Amino acid sequence: MNYTIPGMHVREHVVEVPLDWADPKETISVFARELVDPARRGEDLPCLLYLQGGPGGKGPRPLRADGWIGQALRTHRVVLLDQRGTGRSTRVDGRTMGRFDDAAKAADHLACFRADSIVADAEHLRKSVFGGRRWATLGQSYGGFLTMTYLSYAPEGLSACYVTGGLPSLDPDAAEVYRRTYPRVEAKNAEFYRRYPQHVELVARIADRLAEGDVLLPDGDVLTVRRLQSLGIDFGMKPGYERMHWLLDEAFNEGELSSGFLHQVLARSSYSDNPLFAALQEAIYGRGSWAAAERERSRHPRFAEAARPLLFTGEMIYPWMFEEIRELRPFRPALEALEGRDDWPPLYDVDRLAANEVPVAAAVYFDDMYVDAGLQLETAARVGNTQVWVTNEYEHDGIGDDRVFARLTGLVHDIGGGTGE
Repeated sequence: MNYTIPGMHVREHVVEVPLDWADPKETISVFARELVDPARRGEDLPCLLYLQGGPGGKGPRPLRADGWIGQALRTHRVVLLDQRGTGRSTRVDGRTMGRFDDAAKAADHLACFRADSIVADAEHLRKSVFGGRRWATLGQSYGGFLTMTYLSYAPEGLSACYVTGGLPSLDPDAAEVYRRTYPRVEAKNAEFYRRYPQHVELVARIADRLAEGDVLLPDGDVLTVRRLQSLGIDFGMKPGYERMHWLLDEAFNEGELSSGFLHQVLARSSYSDNPLFAALQEAIYGRGSWAAAERERSRHPRFAEAARPLLFTGEMIYPWMFEEIRELRPFRPALEALEGRDDWPPLYDVDRLAANEVPVAAAVYFDDMYVDAGLQLETAARVGNTQVWVTNEYEHDGIGDDRVFARLTGLVHDIGGGTGE
C-alpha cells in the first residue's frame, strides 16, 4: 500500500520469514514502513533502517516529518521495522502464549524472538525488498543491542551504524547489569523527591492504602505497592519526573484513590501494547533468565515495599509481574521453562566486532538510568571503527532532540561517510 501523509510518502511492505531461522518449516509475517520525502519519491536514495528500542518495540508511527526522521528524509529513505512479535508483524501477546498447553513448546516459541532472529529478518527484508544494497542503521536503546548482533553476523549489509543509548556489554550478564542499575535508580529517586518533596508523604499515603489490599485497577487487577513502584521506569526519560508529579498530584479524591489515577496507572503498567518488553527483558543479555532483577533487589533494602520514603524501581522486570498483571500471566510457564537455558547461540561475535570496518557512531548518555555508561564505553573500546560521543545533556530518550542524530551522522561524515551505500 502507498499513501502520503504530511511531509512523508509511505510505502508498506510485508514479508514472510521463518519463525525459526534454523528450522524454516513455520513462517510468520514481518511488516515495515518505508518513508521518503514526497518530492523525492522517484529518486534512487540510500536507506536508513531504524532499529527500535525495547525489546518488544514496534516501529514509530510518525505524525510529521520532524526530529530525526525529518533530518534523515533529506538524504535517505527511512525504513521503520515492526520487529517480529510487534505491531503489524505477527504479534506475540498474552492470547498467543495462552494457546500453548505445553510450557516447553511455549518456551521454544518465545526463544524465536531474540536479536539474532530480528537481524535475520532485517537481512531478508534488505535483500528481497530493497535490492540487496547496503543500508545504514539507527539503533535506539535495544536497537543498539541489535546493531551489535547485526555487525557480528551480517556486516556486509551495513554501510554505517548510529547508536543512541544502546551499546550492550559484549559479556552478557544480567546480574552485573542490575548491580550497576539499582544505585542509579536510587539516585533518580533522590532527585525526584528533591524536586517534589511534598510527594514523600503523598507516596507513603498511597502505599499505605495499597497495602490494605483491596484497590482494583479498571481491568480487575489488584494494584499492589510493588506495581506502584514499577512506575519509576519513567525516571530515565524526560520529562519523567514531571509526568510522575502530575500523576500523583491527583491521586486522591475525597479520601480515596481517584478513578483517573487508577486508569493512568493501568495504562502505564499493563504492558498490553508491548508484553514482549517484559517477557524478554532479561533474555536480551544473552541467556534464559527472568529473576536477576529480583535477586539483586534483595540486596537493596531501601527498595522494600515497607521502606519510607518509598522508592520507585526502574527498568526491572520481576517474576511477580507474571502473576499480578493480566496481560503477562500467560507468559509465565514459558519463562519458567526458559530459566537457565544455556544452549542459545551467542548474540555477539567478539572477534568479528574487534575487526569491524563499518563506521559506528554512538551517543553514550553519561547519566543513563537504563544502559550503564561504563559498560557502553567498554564495548566501544572493543568494537573497531567506533566513535563515541559522551554527554550528560540528555536522558535515555535524547534521540528526540534534533542535535543528537545530526551529531552522529556528522561524526561518520567527517571520516569519509559509510562503506558504500
